[in-house]
Amino acid sequence: MAHRIAAALATTILSCLTAVAAANSYHIETLADGLDNPWSLAFLPDGALLVTERPGQLNIIRRDGSREQVSGVPAVHYAGQGGLLDVVLHPQFPANRWVYLVYAGGDARQNATHIGRGRLDGSALQDFEVLLAVEPLKRGSNHYGGRLVFLADGTFMVTTGDGFDHREDAQKLSSLLGKTLRLNDDGSIPADNPFAGRAGARPEIYSYGHRNPQGLVYDAASDRIYLHEHGPRGGDEINLIEAGVNYGWPIATHGIDYSGAKISPYTEYRGTVQPLLHWTPSIAPSGMTLYRGEMFPAWQGDLLSGALVARHVRRVDLEDGKVKAEESLFGELNARIRDVREGPQGALYLLTDEGGVLRVTAN
Repeated sequence: MAHRIAAALATTILSCLTAVAAANSYHIETLADGLDNPWSLAFLPDGALLVTERPGQLNIIRRDGSREQVSGVPAVHYAGQGGLLDVVLHPQFPANRWVYLVYAGGDARQNATHIGRGRLDGSALQDFEVLLAVEPLKRGSNHYGGRLVFLADGTFMVTTGDGFDHREDAQKLSSLLGKTLRLNDDGSIPADNPFAGRAGARPEIYSYGHRNPQGLVYDAASDRIYLHEHGPRGGDEINLIEAGVNYGWPIATHGIDYSGAKISPYTEYRGTVQPLLHWTPSIAPSGMTLYRGEMFPAWQGDLLSGALVARHVRRVDLEDGKVKAEESLFGELNARIRDVREGPQGALYLLTDEGGVLRVTAN
């Protein structure tokens, strides 16, 4: 009897493993390489890609592999973690041609996260305008956040870092550091933002208490906003973002300082919200997507995040906004995955710190 049960269990486990292997059967091809610190990508209607390089270049990479640099890109502060960061198309891009950029602007003594937009005309950005420069300006060249996403109502959200040496600002509503911000597409401030009209608070703020959020996803199917942020040594977080909520940094954290010192005695604190998931030790999360494609059915509705230190893509299995399981993907690349995007026909696109643009398709 025990032998039959063990045999049946072994068969079931083997069937499950076979199903998982089949679901995760994929092919990886290199679309471009030799890029200098690529950070983000966007898909143009004709199938070409826009890819940022942190030193300040914006590239068009066409389906045949040819590459052209876009002119009219603003000057960036390229140092530390700064430079040219996110690139996002306006939801009505075919009609208005607006391309949004997030970048570090200024110099080593005074710099900040900037958000701007220009019209793509061939291989040139025309009429570029700065929509917002984060205040206060800071010294140092770390923790810019830098991810932008449009919401269903036509507004967009953008993440800002805490500036590294200014982490207390993440709790100050008078500062734009360590926040998510919500703006109209022209940079004006929505009247229904949670702190609009509140004395002493910046009306751009949507949520606060963030450290260095570099993954931001809006899932239209569930009307949920997911964000992940770097912890220090440990304490990387995935959060479900809601208006006006305090996510804790640096009052509550699962991480410790790089010196080994405690940042806070609290992992939970009254008035702050706990993450959906935290990674301790850190995986150093990077770009993130929520997969809704048909090419990989087993991943539908799941978050896929780059993991710089762990050198893989981390799949977070979600059910109704709750974390059920995790899986590591593409570890055979042994690469620092900088961005992950779902592309046309449900293919997955990866950027690596080593300079590659990769496409993942089903076998």
